[in-house]
Amino acid sequence: MNVTRSTSFQLDWISVTIFIALVVFGYFNILSASNTGEFTSYFDITKPYGKQLIFLLGSLLLIGIILSVDAKFYERFASILYLGSILSLIGLFIAGKQINGATSWYEFGGLTLQPSEFAKFTTALALSKYISDLQTNIKDRRDQIRAAILVGLPAILILLQNDAGSTLVFGSLFFVFYREGIPQYYLSFGIFVTILGISTLKFSALYTSSFIGVLLLLYLFFIKKKRNKFKIIIAVYLCSICLSFGVQWAYNNFLQKHQQDRIGLWLRLEKDPVKLQAMKRNISYNLNESEKAIRSGGAFGKGFMDGTRTKGKFVPEQHTDYIFSTVGEEWGFFGSTIVVLLFVMLILRIVFLAEQHKSQFSRIYGYGVASILFAHFLINIGMVMGLIPTIGIPLPFFSYGGSGLWGFTILVFIFLKLDSNRLNVW
Repeated sequence: MNVTRSTSFQLDWISVTIFIALVVFGYFNILSASNTGEFTSYFDITKPYGKQLIFLLGSLLLIGIILSVDAKFYERFASILYLGSILSLIGLFIAGKQINGATSWYEFGGLTLQPSEFAKFTTALALSKYISDLQTNIKDRRDQIRAAILVGLPAILILLQNDAGSTLVFGSLFFVFYREGIPQYYLSFGIFVTILGISTLKFSALYTSSFIGVLLLLYLFFIKKKRNKFKIIIAVYLCSICLSFGVQWAYNNFLQKHQQDRIGLWLRLEKDPVKLQAMKRNISYNLNESEKAIRSGGAFGKGFMDGTRTKGKFVPEQHTDYIFSTVGEEWGFFGSTIVVLLFVMLILRIVFLAEQHKSQFSRIYGYGVASILFAHFLINIGMVMGLIPTIGIPLPFFSYGGSGLWGFTILVFIFLKLDSNRLNVW
């Protein structure tokens, strides 16, 4: 039975409930992390928690606007929204404000706005529109290149603003390509390049390329049809050499000193134990204090507003990128697990809903939303726990900031609006 457009939309209240739980829990952790012991009012805009409450009210307004707009608007105007986002990123080179070494913000009075947070949902929309176009065949090489340019353009602009963390998030949209049917060898190539890059940094380009050469010789020795494979193996080896030495060159000449140090500390590239300890003290102070705060929480935490390391401000900027350390200290392993499960449930729920869509545009956008949330969740928590190099990237709905909260709210609720209309005949 067809349902007409006049039917009142039905939101997926499971997703909405998880969203509310994350936002509310996130706000109270910001309140705890930014409270100096002189609490006056929730609306004290001189404090991060006061500003965040204003941002939360702004999110309610955004949700109302998103849900009141016809669902087809987001498909029809995806290209215009994307173009506007690109122009806003370009404008940063002229009128951007530099904070912590990155020129990623516009300043309006006392308010700062970060366009890269909004570029994520506009890029997901533009990619969805392009791939779902009847004239697009994502299995065709030319269409793959055009789609990659859509994702790569904002990523490059953000990288040029010295915001490598946000740039990495756009790489997560590869999962959209994979879902829509690009060849399997792209994934294999990505895994190969990742392993090759880590091996190069850890053991040097010469050792890595030599080891690959030995493996390819062994493979050539054991296969039967050597003539048919010889040219391919030579090409793979030459490509491996170029990639390996290219990674080494980029690490030494392209990355900034603090980025090299963070990767070097993660891979333990420094062999001198004295220098390694000095590197830990100078570079990973935030990380060390974050890990101490999480460990001190134990199984059930010290309680809301009772985190001694949080109250003592041992972790710098704890209300932003390192907000998860507050969760670990005050709510313990139990509370941290709940947060992780809530994120996993939201991401899986979005993927599940995306698979129910007959509209290819909505399905692709849903996978884009899930990919972006997953990248932020995985990188931020992995960073705070020392599992990956330190990268400045917020935890969705938890980290302080209006741009991040509004960007993630728009990202999620555009999908929920599309999902509420999936039974309609478009």
